[in-house]
Amino acid sequence: MPKQEPSSQNSPSHEAAQPETLNQDTQETPAISEASAASEETTGQKKPQAYETKAWLDLYGPWTPHSLDYGDTTLLDIYDNNLSLNADKPATYFFGRTQTYSELDKQVRSAAAGLRALGVRAGDRVAIVLPNCPQHVAAYFAVLKLGAIVVEHNPLYTAHELESPFNDHAARVAIVWDKAASTLEKLRRTTPLETIVSVNMIDAMPKAKQFILGLPLPMITKRREALTAPAPNSIPWDLLISSALGGNGDDVVSNIDVTTKSVAVILYTSGTTGDPKGAQLTHGGLFANLLQGKAWVKDLGSEERLLGALPFFHAYGLTIVLNLAVYIGGEIMLLPAPQIPLIMQIMKKRTPTWVPGVPTLYQKIVDAAKTDGISINGVRNSFSGASTLPVDTVEQWEKLTGGLLVEGYGLTETSPIIVGNPMNSNRRPGYVGIPFPDTEIRIGNPKNLDETMPDGQEGEVLVRGPQVFAGYLNNPEATEKAFHHGWYRTGDVGIMEEDGFIRLVARIKEVIITGGFNVHPLEVEEALLSHPDITDCAVVGMPRKDGSESVVAAITLGPGAALDPEGLKEFCRGRLTRYKVPRTFYHFEDMPRDQMGKIRRREVQAELIRKFIN
Repeated sequence: MPKQEPSSQNSPSHEAAQPETLNQDTQETPAISEASAASEETTGQKKPQAYETKAWLDLYGPWTPHSLDYGDTTLLDIYDNNLSLNADKPATYFFGRTQTYSELDKQVRSAAAGLRALGVRAGDRVAIVLPNCPQHVAAYFAVLKLGAIVVEHNPLYTAHELESPFNDHAARVAIVWDKAASTLEKLRRTTPLETIVSVNMIDAMPKAKQFILGLPLPMITKRREALTAPAPNSIPWDLLISSALGGNGDDVVSNIDVTTKSVAVILYTSGTTGDPKGAQLTHGGLFANLLQGKAWVKDLGSEERLLGALPFFHAYGLTIVLNLAVYIGGEIMLLPAPQIPLIMQIMKKRTPTWVPGVPTLYQKIVDAAKTDGISINGVRNSFSGASTLPVDTVEQWEKLTGGLLVEGYGLTETSPIIVGNPMNSNRRPGYVGIPFPDTEIRIGNPKNLDETMPDGQEGEVLVRGPQVFAGYLNNPEATEKAFHHGWYRTGDVGIMEEDGFIRLVARIKEVIITGGFNVHPLEVEEALLSHPDITDCAVVGMPRKDGSESVVAAITLGPGAALDPEGLKEFCRGRLTRYKVPRTFYHFEDMPRDQMGKIRRREVQAELIRKFIN
């Protein structure tokens, strides 16, 4: 819960100090423009912009082609190709139990046959509401085998949160974690959902662990209840894949009518409006991002062990773990939740070589490795997204692993990655990176998106590329608004430098307007996170009576640290213009986060308004 600082920061003293500083700030842009104009008059030519020259290509690793051949490859093609090459290699690792790609394929075909018996046909939508587990992998490819469409959902969502999406995509069959079956049962009354297939994750664990979890002891019972629950009125997964329902699946083959333009997956995203919309990701778009990613990271191959801590119901985990593993023939180290004790168990027993994640995850692993004396050496490559990656985290991670950790950027609608730091010495702290191969990015003038902002000046990040989605399901109006003359509007404010490196500034809807000036939360958060006492923060706007906003900060302090508002303000003044310095600080033990661990600024803001304004 938030606690307000005991300060008198609502006094007008800050306001009185702002005008002189603001005037100085606002004079910078005209000065740059005049210099540019003078240069153009002298040369008679306008200097080409980075997006026009694709200056970023010079920064690619020597192993990364500038352009790629995507052909007509689908996710079914990569599945079948991998099976022919790597049938006997490990596919999944779950609490110590390994299965090969051949063993996985038996489940995929049997599940596809079972779904077919339940009436699933090409083009139908099948909901998957599961944590990361072997059954999730099998269900995903079983649906695709039939030419049907996977709709991924967070298994921790409530019936209220799922009702609107289920009415939108109209899936009649859902494959569900048995602990979430009671939630889905409620949707039968209000949505087209008819059949629930329930999954008990314990069934995929080693026999010894299954035996232990079956013991009638209080501590064991508590652990078991966290993993499974009765699911009446559902079809058990074991029945779905049994010959009794659909046969053994020997006759199941990849649907030949699936093309690169066919929708493979639908993921629901709120975007900047707060209304859930189903982003339709195609076979071609998802494969394009796989091909781009494989070209980005040197020597990715079937020897890789990929940490599957990122949820598959999020585009990041879906592409960079699940789909990528099958594309390269790697082994997925599956975790039902990104819990540090579970991750450290894997680090001790079977260190992964590929660890995608979010900044907070890397720092927690580093802290646990140091505290518990666990080696994480051997992680070769790590790719971070969702929020700003602190330089100190990178340094600690690379020292302990001996590998690389770089930052990238993407969105659900872009399958998801469009930008990454080069996996070499060209990487740049504080920047999300440079465009992926065949990905065009420009910074649009918010007042006229047909115009591109000069290098070094902020505007909306616009993107075109083979990984961009096919539009929102049943929502042509939202799809139209999402594009501007073929460019997808990310809703993010960013800057492109002369060499093509991109730095994000804020979400357009999260920009704080104070005294007529814009404050980008990310910039203030980066300043606050450089303070040794602050472990996490969220900067938001609190509404004033005059219609503008005050910049405030919700912060989480490290062990033993005390809230010192005046000290924090003085610290910020050394890094920020005065109008960007938070006027009030609120202490949070923890903050609302999404499934990736990223702080939800809008929810933080709503809680502060409820507590201190309403």
